[in-house]
Amino acid sequence: MFSPRPWRVLFFVLLLVTNLALAQGPPPNIVAEGIPPVPVELKVRMNQYLNMRSASFSDWHPTERSILILTRFGDTAQVHLVRSPGAYRQQLTFFPDYVRGARYAPRADKNYFVFSMDTGGSEFFQFYRFDLADGSYHLLTDGRSRNEGLLFNHRGTSAAYMSTRRNGRDFDLYTFDPENPATEKPAREVKGQWMPLDWSPDDSRLLLLEEISVNESYLHVFDLATGRSENLTPTGAEKVAYGTALWAKDGKGIYLSSDRGSEFSRLFYYDLGMKTFTPLSDHIPWDVEDLDLSRDGRVLAFTANEDGISKLHLLETATRRELPAPQLPQGQVFNLKFHHSRNELALNIDSAKSPSDVYTYDLKTKKLERWTCSETGGLNADNFPEAQLIHYPTFDQVNGQPRVLAAFLTCPPAKFKPPYPVLLDIHGGPEGQARPGFQGRYNYYLNEMGLALLEPNVRGSTGYGKSFTKLDNGLLREDSVKDIGALLEWVAKQPDLDTRRVAVMGGSYGGYMSLATMTHYSDRLRCGVDIVGISNFVTFLESTMNYRRDLRRVEYGDERDPKTREFLISISPLTNASKIRVSMLVVQGQNDPRVPVGEAQQIVKQVRENGGEVCYILATDEGHGFRKKQNSDFLLQALVMFLEKYLLKP
Repeated sequence: MFSPRPWRVLFFVLLLVTNLALAQGPPPNIVAEGIPPVPVELKVRMNQYLNMRSASFSDWHPTERSILILTRFGDTAQVHLVRSPGAYRQQLTFFPDYVRGARYAPRADKNYFVFSMDTGGSEFFQFYRFDLADGSYHLLTDGRSRNEGLLFNHRGTSAAYMSTRRNGRDFDLYTFDPENPATEKPAREVKGQWMPLDWSPDDSRLLLLEEISVNESYLHVFDLATGRSENLTPTGAEKVAYGTALWAKDGKGIYLSSDRGSEFSRLFYYDLGMKTFTPLSDHIPWDVEDLDLSRDGRVLAFTANEDGISKLHLLETATRRELPAPQLPQGQVFNLKFHHSRNELALNIDSAKSPSDVYTYDLKTKKLERWTCSETGGLNADNFPEAQLIHYPTFDQVNGQPRVLAAFLTCPPAKFKPPYPVLLDIHGGPEGQARPGFQGRYNYYLNEMGLALLEPNVRGSTGYGKSFTKLDNGLLREDSVKDIGALLEWVAKQPDLDTRRVAVMGGSYGGYMSLATMTHYSDRLRCGVDIVGISNFVTFLESTMNYRRDLRRVEYGDERDPKTREFLISISPLTNASKIRVSMLVVQGQNDPRVPVGEAQQIVKQVRENGGEVCYILATDEGHGFRKKQNSDFLLQALVMFLEKYLLKP
């Protein structure tokens, strides 16, 4: 057996310690105020948690049984090729910014794929063609606008996408041949947020989604030859939302998800000739989410969100009966896509015991195969704790009974003894949902710090019916903050949770909720963390990107109306900053197009002027969240130091 010489071992140990010591400060594009140097021992202790990975399915090869995935080997997620289950992940793109997605041209003689990428987190996504013959890539879009939803037609001769090129606000429809960008032409000018969903089987028509809000959207069929568009879902007394939709194999109908006539999004078949909707999932009292149709049109795969947990369903289209589906781990299932020429379904599975990885299911053999096995930093994921679904009463009533809300509680392993300090983590959105799955780096909070992680679904969250999602709209905004107050009361009654040591944290809308919780319930908190959060609704609405503004006004209210403006100012954390009496950490990306950097700057300035203690982290090369590994590593290290100092202290 090979035995290295002692001096070599000592040399490499000294080299490692020296490198770690030299890297104590923040990365070059991070401005850190009030954050001390990261101790070497903390870097060493956290190293395994900082080197977890995941893999996301992107596309099937048009003829071969191989796939494109997104995963990170370097600093950001890039496109990789996997030629068979468990095979080597061959990296194809190498950029400092993360790649958002990749799609093959769906023909064997088209030896390229198209990928999407922005710069510095700006979210002005551009499309590029990657030629597999020589590894070259070519910009296909204008380099300035936001471009989304690239969708190849079935023959692979054309692609459609939406772009804000015309005025920076509205998403117009464009078509072109990615092999010859000069063929690009605007197909239709629109107003607002639109997205292409599917090409008709003969490639003559496009199915388009027009989104007004999370509770209101419309499906349109656009004829490319005539330029005419038909609204399949005209306005009625009931506001209806449509989700995923795709053409039936014969082109005579459309499979879609919608909450029409129901609290939840159901699966429907829409007959184009009869103009009728036939429900196909009435036996499932939950939201239908992702769906895809097998290439022979015989089986429809879809997922349902059952109290936050994904369930995979397979529907035989001829009989409209469910087929047996594989048993999957409790967690999340997404990215459903059938192979172009095989009845094999690709999907992502994410659970507490496993990071997001890519699997396939063969309809004929009934075989479920794992294609990727993402690393967990050498840690045994079987030891990671699982979330427990809990329910708690809030302040108001439904039919004379207290309204009950859902949350997920994950407690640390047995080596820690209760009562546990609590990290209350509030999801963004606000049309989002806390759901159980792989905690990734958050496992450090559980396994090494002994924190209990509590993730609530306050009113306004999705997954619990459209009426519930509307309960925080407009003038009802602070009712969701009261839901956090009720949760803090629930925590106080739990013998295993330490009500004296509670921290609140959230990102995006969750950042607003974290700030609002600090203004209302500072006496029940030790500290708080605001990550890219809204501090003033009026300044947010006036400065968020044009293409997002009207969509956000539907949710929060129109700041141009004097009464609404007065209300929004009155409830904003910036207005109530004097009530924050706990230490706080504010995190922001300089290039954030959703919640601009000014939202962070003004709350930091105001709390400091009030005499409060604020630590501040600004990344000059990030946007709405940190995607570069060196930045996210430093952020987690800073969060750990912050929580150790302010939450775990006696």
